[in-house]
Amino acid sequence: MGAMRKWVWGLLALTTACSGARQAVTHEGTGGSGPAPSVEAASEDRRSTTRRYVDEDLGFEIIRPTADWQLDETNERTPEGLAIPVILRHNVSGAQVVLQVAPAVASPTQFAERLTEGLRQHPGFTTTDPAPIALSDTAVGFDFQVGDGVHGKVAVREGIPGRVLMMLATWPAQAAADVPQSVDALIQGVRPLAGPATAWKVPQR
Repeated sequence: MGAMRKWVWGLLALTTACSGARQAVTHEGTGGSGPAPSVEAASEDRRSTTRRYVDEDLGFEIIRPTADWQLDETNERTPEGLAIPVILRHNVSGAQVVLQVAPAVASPTQFAERLTEGLRQHPGFTTTDPAPIALSDTAVGFDFQVGDGVHGKVAVREGIPGRVLMMLATWPAQAAADVPQSVDALIQGVRPLAGPATAWKVPQR
């Protein structure tokens, strides 16, 4: 589990800032194959602004609930096999969601337990216990707080075979009451690819 410990510290580093991201170019909709699927919890007007991003190499897709969420590519990878492909930032509130894709060396529950242990070792961090969440049959998540200024949550779910998806979300404690709901809607839109992709990431030029 030495690699898992390194992933925990990488996650901790990302709670403050992620520099070096470059803005991604994505398709709007599904590339001519029909309307993009909507996030179930989103309202009707939010569905009209859905954006879909697909990464075939790592086997995941992201559906942003509103255009307020800016998606930046980082394309970062570590020697341990951890990929940090994208960061999503909410332009209005300052909320941020970092996606990590890790080799499935443990179950989502085991990843969440290790992450909780790692966060609790740092001064100022408090967390809830990991618990099942509705993203999938095996998905697990927990909430955390950093002092009085930052709230956050972590969600861990299975990816395509051999991979695990981990989402770290943070937002200012003084953010509007609907910001956590927007974060939840975005996390619901991060999922493994199933079957042939119907939208493609546009290569950076």
